[in-house]
Amino acid sequence: MQAVILSDIHANLEALEAVLADAGTWDELWFLGDIVGYGPDPVPCIERLRREAPAHWLAGNHDLAALGVLDTSQFNPEARRAAEWTAEHLDDAMRAALRELAAWAELPAYGTVLVHGSPRHPVWEYILNAVTAAENFPHFAADLCLFGHTHVPVAYEEGVDGALRLALQPGSPLRLDPASRYLVNPGSVGQPRDGDPRASYARFDAGAQSISLHRVPYDIRATQAKILAAGLPERLAARLEFGW
Repeated sequence: MQAVILSDIHANLEALEAVLADAGTWDELWFLGDIVGYGPDPVPCIERLRREAPAHWLAGNHDLAALGVLDTSQFNPEARRAAEWTAEHLDDAMRAALRELAAWAELPAYGTVLVHGSPRHPVWEYILNAVTAAENFPHFAADLCLFGHTHVPVAYEEGVDGALRLALQPGSPLRLDPASRYLVNPGSVGQPRDGDPRASYARFDAGAQSISLHRVPYDIRATQAKILAAGLPERLAARLEFGW
C-alpha cells in the first residue's frame, strides 16, 4: 500500500496542483489538515482536494478558525486577517463539510495515527523539538504518528531517554524499524517554513515500511499575485519566496 501524505495546503492552489502532478499514483491519500488559511484560493483548494477523495482528511486550526469555532486571539495579525477573509469566501456547503472533519484518525491496519498538531493536543500543539516529541510519545499507542502544523518536514524516533531527531531529506527514505516508534511530519504543501520554498509532501510505503520526502517547485509568483489581488497582507505573499 502506497499512501501520499499532504499537510498544510493553506489555500495555495498552485502548490497543490504541482504536488498532485508530482505524486502520480497512490493507493490512498491522507491529508493532515489546514486546507485553508493564509492563501488566496480556499474554495478551489477544497474543491480540488475533494476530487481526489482522500481516505482521511483532518481538521487543522486554520480550518476551525475560518468556521469561527476556534479563538484566533493567539494568531498573528496576518493569520487572523486571512482567517476572517477566508470565512467571508466559504459557502454553507463548504462550511458544513469542514465541520464534519475530525482532528484525529487511527489506522490500525497500518499501525498509524494521524493528527494535525500533536497526539497530546491534536489541533493546536506544535512539535518543534525533540523534547516536545518525547512528551507526545505516551499519548499514542501506534508505531507511527503522522503530524503537520509546523510546516517543517522532520522525523523523531522514540528513545529510552527521550526522542531522537532524524534527517528527513528527499532521496533518502526513512526506514521504519519495527522495534521502534516514530513521529513524522511531511512538511507543508502550501507554505513551507524550513527555508526551502518548494512544496513538500511525503509518501508512506506500508510494504517496505518506509517514508520518503518529496519537494516540488511551483509557480510562487502566481500565488503571490493572487494574495495581493485579494487584499491579503503583503507579508503572506513575500514569505512564500523564502520558505519561511
